[in-house]
Amino acid sequence: MKLDILVLAAHPDDAELGCSGTLASHIAKGYKAGVVDFTRGELGTRGTPNDRENEAKEAAEILGLSVRENLALEDGFFQNTRESQLAVVRAIRKFRPEIVLANAVSDRHPDHSRGAQLAFDACFLAGLIKVETKNDGELQQPWRPKAFYHFLQSQFIEPDFVVNISDYWDVKMRSIKAFKTQFHNPQISEPETYISKPAFLQMVESRAIELGHSVGARYGEGFTVARRPGVNSLFDLI
Repeated sequence: MKLDILVLAAHPDDAELGCSGTLASHIAKGYKAGVVDFTRGELGTRGTPNDRENEAKEAAEILGLSVRENLALEDGFFQNTRESQLAVVRAIRKFRPEIVLANAVSDRHPDHSRGAQLAFDACFLAGLIKVETKNDGELQQPWRPKAFYHFLQSQFIEPDFVVNISDYWDVKMRSIKAFKTQFHNPQISEPETYISKPAFLQMVESRAIELGHSVGARYGEGFTVARRPGVNSLFDLI
């Protein structure tokens, strides 16, 4: 299946927190989007890998994703190795996205910055004809996405551009709250974690309001660029 947008994320729920409003807004316009999670989030304090898998499926349905897969790399310990790069290359060539969205370049969780670099390197390697990969026994053709952007996460980074997600804020929040074991949930009070405190989701909303305000919208999601984007018209920036 060919996708327009592919999110390459270290953990289930990274995409929901960082760019689900952007995904929902583009899906509503008819674009096909999907998520490939690198790990099952098995080191998470609350819940189990099976919980996260079920929650990820529910979130995917809420967002209307065309596909969601998991590479089952080792949570907390995956590295930007040849083996990991080839696993991501296979996913990129399988879905042939025009745009890739990836983890923040630096963040509180070290998996996020490692995931960001892994995704960036794999996007380059996926375009090299002499890097051979197979899917279901068939040789894959090279594919390099046209654009690569990083979403923001826990640590604030000044964005290079902001997407207006005002009409899709409720969808974003429903997709986040699909991860019932991870975020504030009165039915699961212990153990308390950094992201399970009510203040965490308040921060997510406050940031979205601030970013939205910066572009004259109610809510926004920010992104940084790996390389300077170009436009054919000044009106493309409106």
